Amino acid sequence: MTSRYQIDYEESFTIDAPCAEVWSTLSNTDAFPEWWRWLREFTVEGDGLVRGAVLHGLVVAPIPYQMRVDVVVDECDAPRHIEATVHGDLEGHASLTVEPESGERGAGRSRVTARWTVEMMQRPMRVAALVAAPVLRFGHDHVVHATVAEFRRRVALS
Repeated sequence: MTSRYQIDYEESFTIDAPCAEVWSTLSNTDAFPEWWRWLREFTVEGDGLVRGAVLHGLVVAPIPYQMRVDVVVDECDAPRHIEATVHGDLEGHASLTVEPESGERGAGRSRVTARWTVEMMQRPMRVAALVAAPVLRFGHDHVVHATVAEFRRRVALS
């Protein structure tokens, strides 16, 4: 059963670059705060996107809430797949898969699939989920799409 405080997400995005290039850009964790204005107080324990690394950050969404999160890299099969556990103001599981785009038009392109199931733990967010779920979903989706747009731009620059 899905909780009213839970966000289930799955979407695939096409990136105009081969998997190795997408992964190389994604692995540049030091640049994340520069790329994404919604990410603050970002630090990494460990050596980037490797098993056992922990990414800490403050997520500031376009609606008035912010969340402290820790993302623990549980599995990393570079340059293809990451599995992670999310802790803090969100609790749950996330994954990212990078695959070659199929078909004639897919040559040299990658399909990136993001999946997560997280539960909002902050009391104000839980109250908001009861009375303004569409607003929370808007904030979530806005951050995701802004993240993907900036990532595409960064890959194109590399």
